[in-house]
Amino acid sequence: MTFTQKLAAVLETDRVRNAILLVILFNAVILGLETSKPLMERAGGIIIMLDRFCLAVFVAELLAKLIAYRMRFFRDGWNIFDFVIVGLSLIPAAQGFSALRALRILRVLRVVSVAPRLRRVVEGFVTALPGMASVFILMALIFYIAAVMATKLFGTSFDEWFGTLGRSGYSLFQIMTLESWSMGIVRPVMEVYPYAWMFFVPFIMVTTFAVVNLLVGLIVNSMQDAHQEESVASTDAYRADVHDRLEALEAKLDQLIAAQKN
Repeated sequence: MTFTQKLAAVLETDRVRNAILLVILFNAVILGLETSKPLMERAGGIIIMLDRFCLAVFVAELLAKLIAYRMRFFRDGWNIFDFVIVGLSLIPAAQGFSALRALRILRVLRVVSVAPRLRRVVEGFVTALPGMASVFILMALIFYIAAVMATKLFGTSFDEWFGTLGRSGYSLFQIMTLESWSMGIVRPVMEVYPYAWMFFVPFIMVTTFAVVNLLVGLIVNSMQDAHQEESVASTDAYRADVHDRLEALEAKLDQLIAAQKN
């Protein structure tokens, strides 16, 4: 076994993965402490030193993976994700890049790449994106039609909420989320337009209870499919391992039988 193979085997062990996970969580706490001015005044040097230590661990991990996997490193989307996240943390704070330094908190997202269950959730969400695009187009059409209708129906009396197409769209989005939709918007409108409920209630039924639940269903189905694919892959790998062991055992038995005959 070569050095790169041994290094790859070490990086894939649960002990190394759990250690990296602990460093990620510890770094998340450190980045949170940096937002406290009293703590930074008292122990700012120690906090910054610990943050740099965590960053050094992440850089060392990526360098080890690059050495172990070489070009195969960039074939894995999660490795590229980690590479970008850590790369953003290395951007200097000076020369107009101070705003990008705030993106260091994105290191916490590395928990997703380390934890298999979280990776499954994200992969399921990404798999659902093509189907979700059709639902978003449908939602956009519904919002556009409803915004035009609301502007024409209620814009004269309620300019702040429905005076323009943009205002109507934002108000309808608030209604879809059920945030103060009744007492905040609909009932005041109904004081001027008593039959306004005939517009708002069907809109809520279609958007909140139909289209949004359709999105949730797509995501859940994608996660189930991803889980099934992972289960099938692990089962196939187990069967292949058992098959190889049986073949090796059969070969040894044949050798023993041949030795006894001789």
